[in-house]
Amino acid sequence: MSGLIHRLMTRGRGLVVAVPYVWLLLFFLVPFLIILYISFSEAVIAQPPFTPLAELVRDEDFGTTKLQILLNLSNYQRMFEDDLYILAYLNSVKIALITTLACLLIGYPMAYAIAKAPPSRRGTLMMLVILPFWTSFLIRIYAWIGILKGNGLISNFLQWAGITAEPFEILYSDWAVYIGMTYVYLPFMVLPLYATLEKLDPALLEAAADLGSRPFRAFLQVTLPLSLPGIVAGSLLVFIPSVGEFVTPELLGGPDTLMIGRVLWNEFFANRDWPVASAVAVALLLFLVIPIMVFQHVQGRQMEEAR
Repeated sequence: MSGLIHRLMTRGRGLVVAVPYVWLLLFFLVPFLIILYISFSEAVIAQPPFTPLAELVRDEDFGTTKLQILLNLSNYQRMFEDDLYILAYLNSVKIALITTLACLLIGYPMAYAIAKAPPSRRGTLMMLVILPFWTSFLIRIYAWIGILKGNGLISNFLQWAGITAEPFEILYSDWAVYIGMTYVYLPFMVLPLYATLEKLDPALLEAAADLGSRPFRAFLQVTLPLSLPGIVAGSLLVFIPSVGEFVTPELLGGPDTLMIGRVLWNEFFANRDWPVASAVAVALLLFLVIPIMVFQHVQGRQMEEAR
């Protein structure tokens, strides 16, 4: 009887472990393989708008049938030859880095304050951080349009205060994109930072104070190094989706705000060039995944050496 229970528990654990792998297989690996397949094809006016990679060719001379596979590498070559894609990648990285830095500078004090608050208030404060997720994403972005436009709240306040005499419009600029994306992704920075800071042992700061360390120095030498895992996790959660962001730059940015997400949309839906768009998407994925894998490998080795 005990052996049967042990086998059932083992199988149950195996099924539980298999669920995330099946999920990743169906909703990540399979779509990625489809995009990878399309990226090596050629664009045609047909349905679907790309050529198949493999086809059967009949050799009439020998009476045989051969499987012919044609890989079109010009889609990837085009990304290095056309400045549009290079500028889009660089601008996307720049905007993502600035957004990540802004989220870190704003989110770290918020997470630190919540972690240091009385336990009875932490739940309420965290709910206020998560509260924007209960509202539609588009409604929040359109609200920022009303705030940042020439006759919006900021412009009216500046004119009322006498700081500016004319309407001050931030909308349709890079600054509007930075503000909107920082607002959107700020909770993704606060949550992992709070999870890390909340677990820190207060006795470490007390020991630093007993040794004569001032609060700011204790923060730099104790709290900040121990919170690095939360900083890295929050930065990755903000940076990765920010690189491929499309909606926020499209609604808040101007015509000069070029990001790779907008280029992807134009290639897929405006130009209907699915192979080039797929090649851009694959290159973007590799650009994001490879550094993360290298970082995890280095971090794993450091943890093993620490043990």
